[in-house]
Amino acid sequence: MSEIDAQVVSAWSPLRHAVFRSLWTAAVFSNLGTWMQNMAGVWLMTSLTSSPVMIALMQTATSLPVFLVVLPSGALADIVDRRKMLLFTQGWMCAAAAGLSALTLLGATTPWPLLAFTFALGLGSAMNMPVWQALIPGLVSREELPYAVALNGVAFNIARAVGPALGGILVAMAGPGPVFLLNAVSFTGVIAVIYRWDRPPQKSPLPAEHVVGAIRAGTRYAVHSPELRAVLARCLIFIASGSALWALMPVVARQELELGSTGFGALFGCIGMGALIGAAILPRLRQQGSTDSVVMAGTAVWAGTILVLALVRNVGFVYAAMMAGGAAWMATMASLTVSAQTAAPSWVQARALGFYTLAFQGSMAVSSAIWGIIAEHGGNSLALVAAAVASLIGLSAAARWRLKPDTDLDLRPSRHWPEHSVTTPLDPEDGPVLVTVEYRIDLKDAIEFVSAVHALAKIRRRDGARQWGLFRDLADPSRYVETFIVESWVEHLRQHARVTVADRAVEDRVRAFHVGETPPVVSHLIYQ
Repeated sequence: MSEIDAQVVSAWSPLRHAVFRSLWTAAVFSNLGTWMQNMAGVWLMTSLTSSPVMIALMQTATSLPVFLVVLPSGALADIVDRRKMLLFTQGWMCAAAAGLSALTLLGATTPWPLLAFTFALGLGSAMNMPVWQALIPGLVSREELPYAVALNGVAFNIARAVGPALGGILVAMAGPGPVFLLNAVSFTGVIAVIYRWDRPPQKSPLPAEHVVGAIRAGTRYAVHSPELRAVLARCLIFIASGSALWALMPVVARQELELGSTGFGALFGCIGMGALIGAAILPRLRQQGSTDSVVMAGTAVWAGTILVLALVRNVGFVYAAMMAGGAAWMATMASLTVSAQTAAPSWVQARALGFYTLAFQGSMAVSSAIWGIIAEHGGNSLALVAAAVASLIGLSAAARWRLKPDTDLDLRPSRHWPEHSVTTPLDPEDGPVLVTVEYRIDLKDAIEFVSAVHALAKIRRRDGARQWGLFRDLADPSRYVETFIVESWVEHLRQHARVTVADRAVEDRVRAFHVGETPPVVSHLIYQ
């Protein structure tokens, strides 16, 4: 353990790491520009049209790009230089913000071009999120990871607290065009920090995965990892109903609360201030309750915030409710994000976070449009009350998809599989490869053995097996043969590197049933 890691871990200890501190500081200013742009963009749209659908589509334009690029981006982040990828994504967003600024300053912005540039910024954000999130575990210790995620939330919510209010003032003074330009400038700080970062290249003795193959491997991992599936399900359910507040708050603020641009910015600012409070109390919440309990409590408070927005027209009361909602949103999303980051080992982490981002932003995009349609036909209050009720009903998901504490899984590489003994040269892409493992099992332990080996099957499939099976010898009932097929020789070599310490415990339990004098016999056969 390093000297830094040996110090007392606190909510602020990740800032002792120089690279994390520099990136975090740059992110504060970048997020400030982003929230100024979000406020100015939505306000501009409400000036260009009164349609709730078009206004709600601003949220959809931000989130929809996730469907197109987040999975390939997650795969790329696991197989290319993450520093170079961050430079590209930040440069893309800088260019998109600058283009929208130029169009607006020329007075040529209409609803559809505004949506198009917002969509372009959404593309950059979708490409950026998996690689940005996947960097964090490599910058801090495992013990500091929850607090590093919370600090990222603090950076985000400092900007959320200040950005909308500042954006509202600037829009009132100079219009949205200069705000968009300031957002473009804000990306240059992140670009400068990343450009100066001397990150050592990550080397592997194996050939890099192809993008399509990497996406398949990431999908396979998500399908066969119960821990990751639970996080994805809980995120999707929470956002599906919780997104109504983000989608309809601009309409309620302008049409029913009758707020100007400064008051609208202050509404966002109250949520941001509440999120800062949520980040400050998160360590205590984690000490006093489980991840599940934090997420459930946050969901309940967020549902109450949606109800206030639906039914209350006292501006002061709404502001207070937004602060409580901001704290709840922060605690809930930080807990879900940490769960996603700790549910996957390093080799597939960006892809897992890509699926998490897909669940978050994809659910946000689809549900925002749905809540907008409901509001247009039934009114804002009806849509918001329905969303609050749906949030409370969604609490029942905890019974089906429980979130494991982030300390439960040791996902460090185990590297306990022995090296292969190969007598003939092989091309890495040769295959498929059939692997067999022969066990001798006492008949009285057969039922327990079969149960244990089926738990191991999930790991085999998750790490690369296309097919898996367990067979019993009819002539010798004590002889069991486990088989699995991997698409190529290099993919099987990757399996060796993917086995974690937690996986080894499952494998050791299976092998403990073997009663032979020698270990289980492992054979490798290649298709001819």
